[in-house]
Formats: sequence, C-alpha cells, structure tokens
Amino acid sequence: MRTRHKARAAGSRRVSPPLPSGQRVPAPAGRQDDAFDLWLRASLKRAYDDVAAEPVPPHLLRLIEPDRG
Repeated sequence: MRTRHKARAAGSRRVSPPLPSGQRVPAPAGRQDDAFDLWLRASLKRAYDDVAAEPVPPHLLRLIEPDRG
C-alpha cells in the first residue's frame, strides 16, 4: 500500500477507521487524483476486468447459495 504522507507527530492527524468494502474515501474539495492513482486504477482495471466479468462456476454458486438468502 502506498503512503502519501510522511510520519507526523503523535496526535497531529486523526486517522479514520477503514471503510466498508467498495467505498472510497472522498477526495478533499478541489483535489484531483494524482498520476500514480490514475495509472494504478487503469492498470488494475485492465488486468482484472475480464476475470471479474466471467460467470461464477456452478459448483461455487452451490457453496454460497445458503448464505445468499
């Protein structure tokens, strides 16, 4: 995981709890994504979109079916 900020004195910055899966931390007003974030997002999308779009095999669906409802 990439760290954007250098270490700071204890208590100088509040740390938020992790967000539930799938949610993004909102960017501060007026801040645009930096080049690394754009590159990383595009690279991950290119690498995993095809796999994520594949149907779930029936044997795996049978395993998770009881938890779905």
